[in-house]
Amino acid sequence: MEAKHLAGSGFRSVLLVSGEHPREVPVSYIAECVRRAVPVFPSVAIEVAPLEVEEYRQVVEAGAEGLVLYQESYDRAAYAEMHVSGPKRKFDERLEGPERGHAAGFRRIGVGVLIGLADWRKELVALAGHISHLMKVCWRSQITLALPRLRPAAGGFQPRVAMSDRDFVRAVCAFRVAFPHAGIVLSTREPEKLRNGLMGLGVTMMSAGSETEPGGYTGVGKERLHRTVRGREVALEAGEWERAAATEQFEISDERSAEELSLTLRQKGLDPVWKDWDRALTA
Repeated sequence: MEAKHLAGSGFRSVLLVSGEHPREVPVSYIAECVRRAVPVFPSVAIEVAPLEVEEYRQVVEAGAEGLVLYQESYDRAAYAEMHVSGPKRKFDERLEGPERGHAAGFRRIGVGVLIGLADWRKELVALAGHISHLMKVCWRSQITLALPRLRPAAGGFQPRVAMSDRDFVRAVCAFRVAFPHAGIVLSTREPEKLRNGLMGLGVTMMSAGSETEPGGYTGVGKERLHRTVRGREVALEAGEWERAAATEQFEISDERSAEELSLTLRQKGLDPVWKDWDRALTA
């Protein structure tokens, strides 16, 4: 239902995101979701817990072409502080995930750092080193990068380190100059005015109309709401159903729809397909 809704809104590329829960989200479930999304979208990517090569291969064979796996922080101390338990605590397993994805056959691999957890200057240098390495060893895949800045999120966590808009723009420009063949992703975490200014500075992919809670586009899945305590599903108590709602992963800033964002791109002359069509009509 969610996929059909997004396709009806004009989207042709979709990213399937899941929490890192091995029982709720096994690789067989991820592969089935991909198989059901492929007939609706020409391009399907996943952002899930790190998998092994053979597990990634199952997802590729199901039709996924893209893998997104952000390290979040390259600062080992900050990473350990943010991930106190569970499989996500394994820093090196996550770091090596993109290479396993390349070995499995993903055509596009996305990496990134979550700005706000540690010194962003050191984080960006580490990200640049990681991208340089991936471009050498994962040469069959296109490498994309993202520099999402922390926004208010579930649990009330606040950024520990701030990065100004000016420094953010300088970072985007620096990565475009350093890696001319890499894709640069700009999410709806950033405000509309800033995203408009960055459109012509090397950004290659922008999200739009994003919802960051499960079932956020259509409300589907609310019949299975429950709490999870230490990996166990706990049924909602009497009276909780009225207050129950899936929680946003984080707040977005740019709330424009895909149609509105597309119009802005065309107005700025940044849509080559639209320009070719316009020239054809004029001729």
